[in-house]
Amino acid sequence: MWVSQVRLAVDAYLVCLHHALTTEKEEVMGLLVGEFSEGKEVVCDIHSAVTLRRSDKRKDRVEISPEMLIEAQQRAEQMSASSGKELHIVGWYHSHPHITVWPSDIDLQTQAGYQQMDSHFIGLIFSVYNEDKKTKIGNHQVTCFQASNQSPEGEPPQYVRLPVPIEILSTPILATNNQQALDNLCSTLHEEQSEFLQLSRQQAGEDPLTHLHNIAVMVQSVCRLSSLVLGPLVSRVEEQLSHVLTTTKYLKQEEAHMKKLPAENNVALPDL
Repeated sequence: MWVSQVRLAVDAYLVCLHHALTTEKEEVMGLLVGEFSEGKEVVCDIHSAVTLRRSDKRKDRVEISPEMLIEAQQRAEQMSASSGKELHIVGWYHSHPHITVWPSDIDLQTQAGYQQMDSHFIGLIFSVYNEDKKTKIGNHQVTCFQASNQSPEGEPPQYVRLPVPIEILSTPILATNNQQALDNLCSTLHEEQSEFLQLSRQQAGEDPLTHLHNIAVMVQSVCRLSSLVLGPLVSRVEEQLSHVLTTTKYLKQEEAHMKKLPAENNVALPDL
C-alpha cells in the first residue's frame, strides 16, 4: 500500500532546509524519523530529521555509508525510548541546489532500493538556490515522492515518481532532537571536511605543495561554514534568549500585579 499523506513537523522541516542551504555546489542527505499510521490509508508523521556525514559528495548525487545508516537507526531508537512512541526511520531527504525539485533517475533508483526494505519508505527533495527570473527573488521548493516500477514482469525496471501530498505542521516548541540536530550541523559538516582532507592526503602522497593546497581549501571551507551555518545559528539562539528574558520579565510583572489585587480589595487568598 502506498503512503497517502505525509505530515512534516515544522522544526524537522527547518533542520532539512538549514542542511540543504549549507552548500550550493553539492547535494546533502539525511534521514527522517517518525511513524506510520495504517488504516484505510497510510499516513506518515515525521517528527525529526537526522543529519549525516556524506561518503560521496557530487553536484548531482550523494551517498552515505552503511555505518551512518546504523548510527541513524540508533538515534531513532533513542528518540523512541525518550518519547514513548514507536519511532523509526521512515524516509530520507536530500537537496537539489540550482536544479528543479523533481527526482532524477538516480533518485528514483535510490528510492526504489529503500522501498525494498520498507514499502512505506518516502523521499523528500529540497530544491534550493533558485531565483525567479522576473522578480530576481530566491525561492526554494520541497516535494515528497515514492517510486513505482512500471515495467512488465521480467523486463528491466522503469521507475516513475509517485507524488505524495505533504503538509507542514506547526509545533509549539522546537523539539529537543531537532534542536540538537541544528546545533550539531556545523560539527557534522566539519567532520566531513576532515575526512576528505585525510583522503586527499593519502591520494597526494608526499607532495607538500598539494598537501598545503588541500589544507588551504579546507580552511576556506571551514570559514565559509562558520559564516553561513554557525553565524545564523548563534543569532537564532540569541533571539530565543532575548524572547525568553522578555517573557520572563513580563510574567514577573504580572505576578507582582496579581499579588497586589487581594491587598487592595481586602481579599484574603485561600491557602493552597
